[in-house]
This record gives sequence, structure tokens and C-alpha cells, in this order.
Amino acid sequence: MKHRIVVLGAGYAGAYAAGNLARRLSPADTEITVVNAEPDFVERLRLHQIAAGQEIEAQKLADVFAGTGIRLRLARVTAVDPERHVVTVADADGGGELAYDTLFYALGSHVAHHGVPGVAEHAFDVAGRPSALRLRERLDSLEARGGGGSVLVVGDGLTGIETATEIAESRPGLSVTLVARGELGARLSAGARNHLRQACDRLDVTVVEHTVVEAVEATRVLCADGTVLASDATVWTAGFAVSPIAAASGLEVTENGRIVVDRTMRSVSHPNVYAVGDSAHAIGDNGRPLPMSCASAGYTGRQAADAVVGRLTGRRIANGKLVYLGNHISLGRQDGILQMVDDAAQAKPKYVGGRKAARIKAGILTVSLWATSHPTFGLPKRKRRLAAAPNASAPKAVA
Repeated sequence: MKHRIVVLGAGYAGAYAAGNLARRLSPADTEITVVNAEPDFVERLRLHQIAAGQEIEAQKLADVFAGTGIRLRLARVTAVDPERHVVTVADADGGGELAYDTLFYALGSHVAHHGVPGVAEHAFDVAGRPSALRLRERLDSLEARGGGGSVLVVGDGLTGIETATEIAESRPGLSVTLVARGELGARLSAGARNHLRQACDRLDVTVVEHTVVEAVEATRVLCADGTVLASDATVWTAGFAVSPIAAASGLEVTENGRIVVDRTMRSVSHPNVYAVGDSAHAIGDNGRPLPMSCASAGYTGRQAADAVVGRLTGRRIANGKLVYLGNHISLGRQDGILQMVDDAAQAKPKYVGGRKAARIKAGILTVSLWATSHPTFGLPKRKRRLAAAPNASAPKAVA
């Protein structure tokens, strides 16, 4: 019987890892199934561009996995039972259960409401392609009125900054306000913060700092200090959360629901489960948890794929890099910020800004998309057979 590998989620981490495994393991011994709710590969790093009205062609997962032998199951994951080694899914035909021998958990994250009243009912987000398209339709309708409209972006993390500046540049007829809980760009270096402020001024983005939103209504938001801000479209970008599926399954998770893994991305409670990307609580080389990011998805996906191949084929497992080097922030199409960080995750004094940073960001996006379809670039082309009796205990990883 073939060893069944099931990959949950086909984002940056899941799609890359699935392709990597399929191209390195012999199909005579393994079968790989990817479960994803949508038929397209979603470039999450570009969803703010889609919301702003730009046309970004979606790459079909069927094309991404063409020729690999991967089975694509378009379905929504509803439960994981690590004791029975099955995943429950729902699809147009009613769904059912998928059995696995090795599970790759890469379900990513979604927008975090933080219990703020009205967010679910009235706010938009750019955490998924459907929600980004929904926001675009709303912005289209505001422009169609002819009298402009007000867009309020709540949250000054990377997503909030990119969304506010992208909308302001693409739709200059709309009034865009960015609400920051603290100082705008607080995690950036002094020079990068100044560059960010200049970009907001150039794009006519109004910045409201040191403000906490307590409730979202259809046409306004209510702030903790009593301020009321009018809004025709409120975009919620105040952080991300993971699915409750892992916590409900009995896997060991952190307080916020991320799966606790060892250095090889293997669940510390269930050795035939691997977690990658935003779903994983992985400790980086600096001794700190890796943040939710596309960069973390790449590093954890590669490490987990190496670990699975090594364990199943009886080979040594090398520890790849688990680092977080910095943030690349787009400020529209012609401007950006590249901010590197040190081992303590603090911003380094120097940064790259302007058109050069924008070109670097564009290059990163291109490479990320290309790597999804070419996950074994630079690796030997040999497909390896499984060891006689692959198991959960051997061999151990090596540095």
C-alpha cells in the first residue's frame, strides 16, 4: 500500500511543499493529495492590489501541479482526527473523510476580529481573494456615485499600510484614512518612518494615530476616546488568526491555536503531522517564534519537506535556515520600503526606499510565484524510494 500524504491548504507553504514532495518521492511508493477550498493559487501578498482594482491573473492549481501526479481535492477542511489519521472535508458533493499516513497542515490564517462588535457584519478585509473582490466591488460602487467616498483602513501593520496606500494611489477620487493603534510605522527605523509619512502625505492618506477602534458600524467606526470616524467602506487589517481546527483536533497548540512543532516542523504531540506557514508555532534561529509571513511560509515549507523526505527514505535531515530578515512594504506601484531587522527582530538603522524598494518587492513577488511551480529548482532530479518501514521515530534531524 502506498504511503498517503495529505496536504491541507495550497498557499505559499502548502503548494510549495506539495510540489517539492511530489518531485522528490517516487510515485511507486507515495500518493499525495492536496485539499484546497479554491481552484486557484492565491497570491496573498497581492490581494490589496486586487482590492484596489488591479487585474491580477490567478494561476490555476491544476496547472501548478500539472505533471506531478498530485491529486487536487477542491474542498473545505472541517475537522482533523490525528488519532484515527483522517481529515473531514466538505465539498459540493457533500464531502467525506480522507485517510493519511503523513499530514501536512498548511491552512494558513484569516483576518482576526478580536471580538470587536460589528467587524464581521460591516467591515471588509483583504485576507482572501473573495473578500478582496468584495471590497473592490464596494470601491467601484463608491466611485460610480461620482461624489467620491471615504475609506477607513483600521490597522497599521504591513497589510494596513499597503492597503491604504494602494487604494489611495489607484483611486485618487476616494478619501483614505489609516487608523493606527500607536505611532505609524512604530516597528520601522526612524528613516523608514519618515519615508512612510511622506508617502502618506504624497498620496493624501490621512493618518489617525494612537486610536483604538471599539466598534464598527455600517457608515462609521466608534473609537475608545469617543471619536467617531465616518466611513463608506471600513477595511479591517488589525491582525490575523488561525483556524480553530487544530486546537479542536487535540494537536498541541499555543494559546492562539498555532500548532507547536519541533525544529523540523513536526508536531510535538503527533509525529506524523507537520505544520507549516502561519499554522505553525516554529522557533526561528534567533530563538524567537517566526512571525506570520510569506517568508516564514517559505522557510518552514522547505524544512518540513526535507524532513518528510528524509524520514520516509531513511536519509539524514539537514536543518535549513529559519530566519526572519525583514519587511518589504509596497506603497503603491512606484514606492516602497525594505526594512531589515536584527536577531532581536528590531529594525536596523538603514533601509531602502522609493523605486528601488518597489522593484525589490516586485522581484520578491515574482520569485515567490515562480518557486511555487518550481519547488525543486537546484535540487537533484532523482525521485527517491521509501525505506522498507518508514516510521515516526527515525532518523533524527542533524544540523
